[in-house]
Amino acid sequence: MPLQTPPLRGLHAERGAKFTEFGGWDMPVEFDSIRAEHEAVREQAGIFDVSHMGEIHVTGPDATRLMNRLTTNDVTVLEVGDAQYTTITDEEGLLIDDTVVYRFPDEDGEAAYLFVPNAGNDEATHERWIDHRNEWELDATIDNRTDEYAMFAVQGPDAPVLVGEVTTGSVADIGRFEAREVEIEGIECWLARTGYTGEDGFEILAPWREATTVWGAFDCQPCGLGARDTLRLEAGLVLAGQDFDHESNPRTPYEAGLGFTVKLDTEFVGRDALERAKEEGVEEELAGFRLVDRGVPRHGYDITNTDGRVIGAVTSGTMSPTLEAAIGLGYVPVEYADPGTTLRVVVRGQSKKARVEPLPFIETQ
Repeated sequence: MPLQTPPLRGLHAERGAKFTEFGGWDMPVEFDSIRAEHEAVREQAGIFDVSHMGEIHVTGPDATRLMNRLTTNDVTVLEVGDAQYTTITDEEGLLIDDTVVYRFPDEDGEAAYLFVPNAGNDEATHERWIDHRNEWELDATIDNRTDEYAMFAVQGPDAPVLVGEVTTGSVADIGRFEAREVEIEGIECWLARTGYTGEDGFEILAPWREATTVWGAFDCQPCGLGARDTLRLEAGLVLAGQDFDHESNPRTPYEAGLGFTVKLDTEFVGRDALERAKEEGVEEELAGFRLVDRGVPRHGYDITNTDGRVIGAVTSGTMSPTLEAAIGLGYVPVEYADPGTTLRVVVRGQSKKARVEPLPFIETQ
């Protein structure tokens, strides 16, 4: 099956980007170097093409009820222009995906939402929403609009100034996890103060056909998925399909450190299972660690205790450009998850000393 391509694939190739397959998409992994792009975001600003993310639009008389029954957070608290991080779970309370929900302006007098599944999950999520709407006999319209939107992220300490220079009106008063409609180069866009880097910044939904114009409005370092991964890992942010996977590494929000998204006073799919899980407590949880010995932890490497017994596996790992140290995430029994605990990580057959650290690894905005 051919890979899907973002609207600016050709433009990125002309800029010299290197590409990788991610979630069924052919995406730029780096433009100059991962380190240069990472440092630009930490120190100034960078722009990411994240058009591989999905966009599902939901509206109608029962839109709020449907959203609240299929996500673990409480969408009823959202007012127009609010955004909310949440998760999607199955009947056993296991993570299917994490997502951001935006409360759009009302349409025809009814509440409207747009939420963003991870790359490659839009079709399955669209079908899940339709199936449950039909099963519950709710009145809601659900549209997969992934091929209608380009999505860009401008991130870094200089992002507010850069974005403010090209949008109509001030963006300084847009708070964290707030959004509004703006114009960029005369093009109507949805601008949200959200991101996946640990830095201040904005994510922009623009019409697919106007992607070139909106991207070109920003004069800053273009960044690929490589830097996005090192930035999010330093910030202690999980990656769906890697730090949890519904098939290969099923986890609850409590195990994955996402318990703050679970509102047990709402009636969502998986609620009863998660209530039991919270009462019983977890046996394993996602922990961050830093290697003390030389080496780089990679996905799938064994984590052992100091006696050499395997107690877990690395889910994400990298060499942190900011810390100049190797860092990673992995599930370990709770008795090994406290900061300061000494672990071992098997890197290319050699046992390397590691120490559990609190998340995030760096101070973020």
